[in-house]
Amino acid sequence: MKKYLDRIKARQAGIAVDLGTLKMLQRQHLLNVPFENLDIHWNRPIVLDTEKLYAKIVGEGRGGFCYELNGLFNELLRQVGFQTRLVSARVFDSEKGFGPEFDHAAIIVTIGELEYLADVGFGDFTVEPLRLTADIEQQDREGDFVIRRDDFGVLEVAKRVDGAWTPQYRFEMLGRDLSEFATMCDFHQYSPESQFTKGKLCSILTDNGRKSLTDTRFIVTSNGEKIEAAVESELDFEMFLEREFGIVPALRG
Repeated sequence: MKKYLDRIKARQAGIAVDLGTLKMLQRQHLLNVPFENLDIHWNRPIVLDTEKLYAKIVGEGRGGFCYELNGLFNELLRQVGFQTRLVSARVFDSEKGFGPEFDHAAIIVTIGELEYLADVGFGDFTVEPLRLTADIEQQDREGDFVIRRDDFGVLEVAKRVDGAWTPQYRFEMLGRDLSEFATMCDFHQYSPESQFTKGKLCSILTDNGRKSLTDTRFIVTSNGEKIEAAVESELDFEMFLEREFGIVPALRG
């Protein structure tokens, strides 16, 4: 656990099973571990095994996508002493609607009588966990969010975008094992229909914004302002990757 806490630059003194610690751990994870799909394009199979995920994210200083990031963060929370469970979420797409079951992995954390949605694997999402209380607007650094419940008990988290509530994903409270996400993990890393096979992505939260790298652009947002630089070659991509995210392309293969 110490090496994992070092990886996310989290304070180790005073860690307790409370909301303050959960907020701190989620924020530090987002600030230090990127959301990235590089292994898909470097022909390195993604296997949902926590020892392999630990070796990659902690040992190699890498990131990952939702199953990897939330799968391993869930283990860290349990090591600290939190009561958690992984849940299956269906991600919303404005053209296709909600995706299939196991499309995304998120975490429910129980602290006393209250429950929270924790997520370090959804890219540009909340910096802090959301309280699982329906129909109450919650303010986060990344915007305003609300959790809604339908007549069948399914929960939906939505974000205010241009004045309207836009769904992010839907989920139920049933706990899942990481292995149950394997089929969809394979779809996302191998299928030509997956958004993750269409191009490389590496993105990380910063103290006042976010920085993201794709095959064609390096984008930095800071205090609401955006700066972009063209990525004109693979050499450019690798330079940005190492300089801005600390990922050395030599770790491929």
